[in-house]
Amino acid sequence: MRRYLVAAVPLLVFVAIAGAAGRTLYREAAEGYSPSALPSALIGQTRPAIDLPPLAGLQSPGLQDSGFSGQVTIVNIFASWCVPCRQEHGALMRLSKDPRVKLIGINYKDDSSNALAFLHENGNPYAAVGVDPTGREAIDWGVYGVPETFVIDRDGRILFKQVGPLDDKVLSVGLGPALDKALAAGG
Repeated sequence: MRRYLVAAVPLLVFVAIAGAAGRTLYREAAEGYSPSALPSALIGQTRPAIDLPPLAGLQSPGLQDSGFSGQVTIVNIFASWCVPCRQEHGALMRLSKDPRVKLIGINYKDDSSNALAFLHENGNPYAAVGVDPTGREAIDWGVYGVPETFVIDRDGRILFKQVGPLDDKVLSVGLGPALDKALAAGG
C-alpha cells in the first residue's frame, strides 16, 4: 500500500499544478484577471503636483498644475528608446483626436533630441509634453517603467493606471470605461 501512495505523489502534484493553472486561465478569460497587473495605491487619490519644463524644439508647453484644471486628462509616460512606447503610439494618436480629453506626455529619462525626433517621426499626440530627465517626477506618480498611462478626472483624481502599452483590449476594457466614468462625472 505504501508503494502506491509514494507512486501517487507525482500525480497529486501534477493535478495541483494543473488545477492552479486552470483556475488562473479561467479567471483571465471570465473575469479579466491579469496576474501581471500591478496595483496602484494612487487610484482614487489626487494626482501628484507637477512642474516640468517643455521639450525643447517642440511647439507645446511643459507641464504645470494649472494644465489639469477642470478637464479630463490622460497622462502618458513615454521615452523614445522604449519599444512598447512605439507600439502604443497609434492608439495615442487616436486618443488625441477626442476633443473631450486632454492628452499630455511626460518624457521619461530620455535625451531631448531623441524624444523630439520620435515625435516628429511618428506624430505628436500630446497637447503638452514635460521633460523628466532624471525620473524624479515619475517616482511621485509611482511609475515602474515606461510606458504607463493614467486617467485623471476633472477633480484631479487618478481613476485608472495602465502599466505597459495601450492596445485595443486596454482601450475597451480598462482605459475606455475609466474615461467614460470621468466624462460622465460633472460633464
